[in-house]
Amino acid sequence: MFTGIVAEQGTVLGIEHEGDASATLRLTAPTTTDGLPLGGSIAVNGVCLTATRIDGQDFSVDVMGETLVRTTIGELSPGDTVNLERCVPAGGRLDGHVVQGHVDGVGELVEREALGNWDRLRFGVPAPLARYIAEKGSIAVDGVSLTVTAVSEAAETAPWFEVGLIPTTLEETGLGAKPVGGRVNLEVDVLAKYTERLLSFAPQQGSTR
Repeated sequence: MFTGIVAEQGTVLGIEHEGDASATLRLTAPTTTDGLPLGGSIAVNGVCLTATRIDGQDFSVDVMGETLVRTTIGELSPGDTVNLERCVPAGGRLDGHVVQGHVDGVGELVEREALGNWDRLRFGVPAPLARYIAEKGSIAVDGVSLTVTAVSEAAETAPWFEVGLIPTTLEETGLGAKPVGGRVNLEVDVLAKYTERLLSFAPQQGSTR
């Protein structure tokens, strides 16, 4: 489990694709690798991955085809920076919100506005995910725990949501330099997904079961 509080921005050293089936991603991150064990979980731009090789400040993770299809990991190139977070230890602080590292879809930054010392960002969101995003609710964008400040109407054909980024978030995560048109990994609040799933099993009116 993660909290969406980015600990460090790592740098991509390389990515080796094995067709569409899988890839190996190599990164460097001085702080994140400190004490990172083989097999340890780490969120890379919000995607939960497993450390398969560690060499000093460098580490590698394997990426399966499903992850390449559903996230932006496969689009990374050497020199790109990524948001990194180690998993939360038992008894650790939950400073953001519950983040599983299971990306639900990819969004796109469609508007960006500087407002004094903070920025307003609007992201386009895949239509199937829009119902899970609520004003004042939580969402993880490239692994960053954020509070939703505005959402599109339910009938909107091109749904969106907005967040506000404070100076710390602008400086310490990749969202500070994300350009309009940039793609991001999105993970909606897990409670919304479980609630919908549970309700789908609710007894129908008139049922004797």
